[in-house]
Amino acid sequence: MTIKQLEQKANAIREDIIRALVKAKSGHSAGPLGMADVFTALYFHILKVDPKRPDWKERDRVVLSNAHICPVLYASLAHRGFCSLLAFKNTLRKFGSPFQGHSNNHFNLGIETCGGPLGQGLSQAIGMALAGRLDQATWQVYALLSDGELDEGQTWEAIMMAGKEKLHNLTAIVDRNNIQIDGFTENIMPLEPLADKWRAFNWHVIEINGHNMREIIDALNEAKTIFEQPTVIIAHTIPGKGVDFMERKFEWHGKPPNEEEAKLALQELKVIGQKLKN
Repeated sequence: MTIKQLEQKANAIREDIIRALVKAKSGHSAGPLGMADVFTALYFHILKVDPKRPDWKERDRVVLSNAHICPVLYASLAHRGFCSLLAFKNTLRKFGSPFQGHSNNHFNLGIETCGGPLGQGLSQAIGMALAGRLDQATWQVYALLSDGELDEGQTWEAIMMAGKEKLHNLTAIVDRNNIQIDGFTENIMPLEPLADKWRAFNWHVIEINGHNMREIIDALNEAKTIFEQPTVIIAHTIPGKGVDFMERKFEWHGKPPNEEEAKLALQELKVIGQKLKN
């Protein structure tokens, strides 16, 4: 896909996130919308995966630690052909649906781990990366984290271990959107200087605009060239990206739009989509 096609795909994914959330009447809005560009770059340009073989041995592994943003993962998987887009939009968070409120790996949809407790995902990803190194495998491990979950002590233990082990087959991507459920990260538990902290634990650090598709792709490709240490990409994103009344508002961390709000959101995204076609 070209950069423009990837941008169009990200916008379509945002639209389907809104459709699924309003139908579910439950779920998280800000994070999924904010990470749509990163997930699009991963699933439509970077990852070595096969929708017809979700358990393909040579696939790249994606660990979603901040599993509450799973609508963007589900929408990306559906658009990539791993599962039904209609089922995602109609059954998100419904009993018996594979599209639960936190992602899980019980349905062979290309989801690697069960998520929920924040701070656990990087440790899981490290286990995979260590296993891959033992097997001399060529696949990569990508761990998606929120900035809010960096409040968890276990995350820093994992960061320290990955740096010590020099896990070059591991790339962490931090959604640096500056919000968490109770407010702004820098008011609740300041994280800065965030990049310096990761460097101090022997990580290669790349900071990017998480909505610039070229920067995202270049960073992910750069990570593959680093053989002395693991890489972290700090993706500066706007929570609620694409929907004006949601953007940068922590109140949208953990709530869905109602029908009127969804209508307005889809109108905004439709306008963006039209501009991307020109």
